[in-house]
Amino acid sequence: MAERTLAIIKPDALKSRYAGKILQRIDEAGFTIRAMRLLNLSKKEAEGFYAVHRERPFFASLTTFMSSGPVIVMALEAPDAVKKWRTLMGATDPAKADAGTLRKEFGASIENNATHGSDAPETATFELGYFFTGMELAR
Repeated sequence: MAERTLAIIKPDALKSRYAGKILQRIDEAGFTIRAMRLLNLSKKEAEGFYAVHRERPFFASLTTFMSSGPVIVMALEAPDAVKKWRTLMGATDPAKADAGTLRKEFGASIENNATHGSDAPETATFELGYFFTGMELAR
């Protein structure tokens, strides 16, 4: 059975012109893109999305970074999509990510790591709903 997850191509990857390469890797990995849009998150929108991390020391820098330029948000669908996307992304720290992963290839640091992905099916439900309406995901 297919599952959905949220994927974000972060501002650093767009600035470095990696979006096309990342989208190609998503397609080659067998994901179906069910919804996609280019956004410029406000600081407040980034804070709302990352509210679960509000008490963490990196919250301010993360939300500033995520509102620093355009992002591409996507609803990806595949069997076991959450795990599959996290495997394709690689470890949060690109220096510790496996060869061939998106973060190893396109990330520069723990924060500037090119992509975001939901960490569990429950998180994916919240995150998808943050960016897409039910009508956009109905297919």
